[in-house]
Amino acid sequence: MGATRARIAIDAMGGDHAPAEIITGALRAKEELGVDILLVGDPQQIQAALPPQPNLGQIEIVPAEGTIEMHEEPLGAIKRKPKASINVAMDLVKRQQADAVVSAGHSGAAMAAALLRLGRIKGIDRPAIGAVLPTIASKPVLILDVGANVDCRPKFLDQFAVMGSVYSQYVLGISEPKVGLLNIGEEPCKGNDLSIRVHEMLEKNPRVAFIGNAEGRDVLSGRFDVIVCDGFTGNVLLKFAEAVGEVMLQILREELPQGLHGQLGTAILKPNLRRIKQRVDHAEHGGGLLLGVAGICIISHGSSQAPSIFNAIRMAKEAIDHQVLERIQSQERNNRQSAIGSSEANSDD
Repeated sequence: MGATRARIAIDAMGGDHAPAEIITGALRAKEELGVDILLVGDPQQIQAALPPQPNLGQIEIVPAEGTIEMHEEPLGAIKRKPKASINVAMDLVKRQQADAVVSAGHSGAAMAAALLRLGRIKGIDRPAIGAVLPTIASKPVLILDVGANVDCRPKFLDQFAVMGSVYSQYVLGISEPKVGLLNIGEEPCKGNDLSIRVHEMLEKNPRVAFIGNAEGRDVLSGRFDVIVCDGFTGNVLLKFAEAVGEVMLQILREELPQGLHGQLGTAILKPNLRRIKQRVDHAEHGGGLLLGVAGICIISHGSSQAPSIFNAIRMAKEAIDHQVLERIQSQERNNRQSAIGSSEANSDD
């Protein structure tokens, strides 16, 4: 859009703690990240949740009517409720009035709205949700898909690997992302038919640095920078990893010594504990980027509170600043041109 400040459309009505926590996270992002915020939803509820401060510069309220409830079938609800907050937010991106959408509402509805209103990037068959997890190597790993596609064809995962590599390189700062395929064994012959066929495709894909299968124990090892899988497996993996992080934090709280000595020890360890929380708490990562649609869309957890929303907006800004959408589009455009050139060369032969 050429604007110096990113404009983020926030689905203020989506999520278990909407609109209060959504708005609190958005206001913090406005102040700390320097973004313009468009709060989409019921104006009365939004106004009631805003703090009583005289100057809310760069905050705009965009009226919407209703939201998509968690029990509703996504596609049908999206079509029945054209003025629902997630639809209005996506329309802002489509009309280039916003650079990105952040929603903690119905994830299926967010994906359906993105597909219907923004469309897919040309050359991408299915979008994927990418989630960033910490590793023991002090660098993140990107897992995709973590929920957009329960059933996948081999070419979907092949495309996920390309999109994930672009994101890992330009946003996470990995110069040559190493790609793995989530599987039950390291050998190429292991796994179901999908895994075997995807392995063959990734080995032949010159656009990714594929280094083989990744077993469950490899996910957080730091050996891989991008791991691809179908959305069913990825969603189970993500929620298990989040639960492990929560358990680890709870154990730390319970095991720290009590009393005066414990308080002194905790005070000394506070910086370390803060860094541990930043690495293992899923709230610190904000949500997942929906890769493959023609717009920037961050899908946050339904239980997201203000810190998660802040980090989701940060993730959106990073994707905008690093031109993730444009880079994926360029990759696919170059791939199509190469395919055409190869086809013409073969016909000349």
